[in-house]
Amino acid sequence: MSAQHAAANHSAIYDVVVIGGGAGGISVASSLLKRQSDLRIAIIEPADHHFYQPGWTMVGGGIFTPEFTRKPMADVMPKDIVWHQSQAQRIDPESESVELANGTTLRYRRLIVAPGLVIDWAAISGLEETLGANGVTSNYRYDLAPYTWSLVQSLQQGNALFTQPPMPIKCAGAPQKAMYLACDHWRKQGRLGQINPTFCNAGEVLFGVKEYVPALQSYIERYGIETAYKHRLTAVDGTAKVALFDVAGEGGSQTVERPFDMLHVVPPQKAPAFIAASGLGNAGGWLDLNANTLQHVRYPHVFGLGDASGTANAKTAAAVRKQAPVVAQNVVASLKDQPLSAEYFGYGSCPLTVERGKIVLAEFGYNGQLQPTFPKWVNDGTRPTSAAWELKAKALPWVYWRLMLRGKEWLS
Repeated sequence: MSAQHAAANHSAIYDVVVIGGGAGGISVASSLLKRQSDLRIAIIEPADHHFYQPGWTMVGGGIFTPEFTRKPMADVMPKDIVWHQSQAQRIDPESESVELANGTTLRYRRLIVAPGLVIDWAAISGLEETLGANGVTSNYRYDLAPYTWSLVQSLQQGNALFTQPPMPIKCAGAPQKAMYLACDHWRKQGRLGQINPTFCNAGEVLFGVKEYVPALQSYIERYGIETAYKHRLTAVDGTAKVALFDVAGEGGSQTVERPFDMLHVVPPQKAPAFIAASGLGNAGGWLDLNANTLQHVRYPHVFGLGDASGTANAKTAAAVRKQAPVVAQNVVASLKDQPLSAEYFGYGSCPLTVERGKIVLAEFGYNGQLQPTFPKWVNDGTRPTSAAWELKAKALPWVYWRLMLRGKEWLS
């Protein structure tokens, strides 16, 4: 039996309701069914397509085609679940129910919240009007990543700006990945001397885990990249090709204009509003979870994973790969009134594509503790290696589509 589209039903009760059909929602539902096949599970997801978002950096670098990163949602939905193709609007944790945009109310014994985060394009004045034109692009959208590669190929000279907003964002290394791949292409084409790449970072450091900074800094120097820290993008004038930044300093902040010929934008990101509106958010609006068990701190029948979570891990698909089995095991235990035995230690992975053919494979957990998957003799994650490139370019997409989304918990 395949995943079923659900008709509106105002009294549906499920063992588990999952909000979100992204990496977190699909993976955890599949992992649940591997543990207990008779669970009645619903997934709430409005989208028609599922995306392998870690691949968009590779699309922007001319390595993957966009089509390689997309499949029909119906093809990845687990068998024997009920798919409600609508938006979750509100959770009532007291009555243990979820209201959908189509008027349906679902009741649950356990709820898993995995809706992903919201990319706030509108937070940067003028950005939405010029995206995909005037040299303004972003690998954070499926339809724009090919434009990134087009711009990289066509740019002969001038200013190339790459921005990074304040944390948290999904895949904290992605702003740099786009920059390094672009610079590597320009270097190989003999154009890097005519192009001025600048990393405009709202933060104060190149990368948040110090062990990986020396390798990244060496590529900053190799490509001649200017680093502009405490630069937060606030506005874009696409026609004039000018970007405005709020630059923090000792005497306060000031607005700085930077002209560009190419601008790769990573906008601010936030949790979906319904999490805070439902009383499930922390002070920042992110899902308020126990950092290890991934159970909600106030509502024991609610669990969560993925980018909407308020846990202090890096927001990556690799984090979800480790989180999904923990949530699945703990939800099954919770349904049986047993102690929660599975723990998550904050693992996240950032394969930093520093050049075509080499990656710095950053793997770390809570408090920046290194959590390498492989021993150093196989792959030293603090150095750029071709082994890590092979993993990113060939193995991980297969792991994602064929294993992780199907509840086969390899490398987790």
